[in-house]
Amino acid sequence: MSAVPLELLVVALIVTALAAAVQSAVGFGFAVLSVPVLSLLDKDLAPVPQLLITVPLTVAMAWRERSHVDLRGIGWVLLGRLPGAAIGLLLLKLATQRTLDVLIGGIVIAAVVVLTSGRSVRRTPATKFAAGVASGTTGLVASVGGPPLALLYRDAPGPTVRSSLAAIFVVGLSISIATRGFSGEISGNDVQLAAILFPALAFGYLVGGRFLAHVEGAPLRRAILVLSALAAVGLLVRAAV
Repeated sequence: MSAVPLELLVVALIVTALAAAVQSAVGFGFAVLSVPVLSLLDKDLAPVPQLLITVPLTVAMAWRERSHVDLRGIGWVLLGRLPGAAIGLLLLKLATQRTLDVLIGGIVIAAVVVLTSGRSVRRTPATKFAAGVASGTTGLVASVGGPPLALLYRDAPGPTVRSSLAAIFVVGLSISIATRGFSGEISGNDVQLAAILFPALAFGYLVGGRFLAHVEGAPLRRAILVLSALAAVGLLVRAAV
C-alpha cells in the first residue's frame, strides 16, 4: 500500500479532479496545476503518477473531438519534437536545472506578454515545427511542454485546440512512459497511486466536458495565456527555492 497519509490522498484527489477539469475544458494544464501542488504535499505523489494517468485523459480528449484534430499540423509538431528532445538532452548536460528553469520560464513569460499585446502566431509548417522543437525541449528539461503548443493554437477554435494538443500529448507521453519504464524509473508505488487518483481524473474530465461550449473564443484565449503564465511562474519559483 502507498505510504502517503490518507488526508493527503484526499487533497490529491481534489487537486487531480480540478486539474483534469481544466485540461478537459481548455486543452492543457493538468500537469501545470497538479504537479507543483502534489509535489509539495508529498514527493511520492508527483510527477510519475500524473504522467501515467494523463495518457487516458488525452486519449479521451482526442477521441471526443477527433473530427477537429489538425492532422497536418500535428505531423509538423511531432517532427519538431525529435530535435527538441535532442536539444533538451544537450541543455541538461551544459546547464543546471535551476538555470534551465529560469531560461524557460523567462521565454514563456516573454511569449505571453507579446501575445497579450494583441499579436498572434500564424500556423504555418515552420511555426508548427518550431513549436514542436520548443515543446520537445521544454518538456524534456522542465516537464512543461504544453505552453508552446497552446500558444501556437491560441487563436484556433476550441475543439481544434483541445483535440490537436491531446493527440500530440498522447504520442509524447507514450514515449516518456516507455523511456522511464525501460530505465526502471516507474515503481509499483507510482502505479498504485495512479490507480488511486484515476477516478478523480475521470470525474474531472467529465465535469470539464460540460463547459466546452463556454470555453471558446476570448475566454479560451485568456485561459491559455493564464495557464502558460502560471507554468512560467512555477518554473521561476522552483528555481528560487
